[in-house]
Amino acid sequence: MAGHSKWANTKHRKARADAQKGKIFTKLAREITVAAREGGDDLETNFTLRLAVQKARDNNMPNENIQRAMQKGTGNQEGSSYEQASYEGYAVGGVAVLLEAMTDNRNRTVAEIRHIFSRYDGSLGESGCVSWMFDRKGYLSVNKSEMEVDEDELMMAALEAGAEDVELEDDGTYSITTELENFEAVKNQLTAQGIPIASSDVTMLPSNTIEITDPDAADRIINLIEALDDHDDVQNVYANYDIPDEMLLKQ
Repeated sequence: MAGHSKWANTKHRKARADAQKGKIFTKLAREITVAAREGGDDLETNFTLRLAVQKARDNNMPNENIQRAMQKGTGNQEGSSYEQASYEGYAVGGVAVLLEAMTDNRNRTVAEIRHIFSRYDGSLGESGCVSWMFDRKGYLSVNKSEMEVDEDELMMAALEAGAEDVELEDDGTYSITTELENFEAVKNQLTAQGIPIASSDVTMLPSNTIEITDPDAADRIINLIEALDDHDDVQNVYANYDIPDEMLLKQ
């Protein structure tokens, strides 16, 4: 859990400037397009599309961009044909790295991903080499300072709705994990009780983490993760490192 939370915080500190919003919107649009193509454009019945649209709204993506992406997916508007792909590998120290991508050219993407791994002393592995270390979960965070209820009330609300775990992190946020099928029920329950949700997403959480204490190794791991995350075709990056906060703050 700690490894995921710390990487989430690292990404928040690395928030894009307005000039880079276009890149975020491009990735979100691909996610919406593929979800609509594979499951239709009905938000009520297409869980994946509903999550993608909510993520786009959370990032202030204009509604016309969202609608255009959905229309591309349902064939009502021309556009590139993207497909989902996943890549697995290792960073220094044996840290497992799992990528989710959307590409219109698998050969180009895999070559570029392999190059990024090698640039930071990592290695691209075979399919299945690290994915078994991760479980798909619902993940929500709540800022303790913004809560009007106490910890017991938060835990009761989350657990009664089907949450697996509620944990207070070092940065003052509560991390709430759920099974995928309970994700929306937990989110709706917290919202109904006036508990402000700082972030929510379906993610891949590692079953175990590797503690990194060497500053040089920490630098190479974070640089690799950020380079992968910046790649145009990469939608999500997951890893099982646990780097101390004092090292992350220097990034």
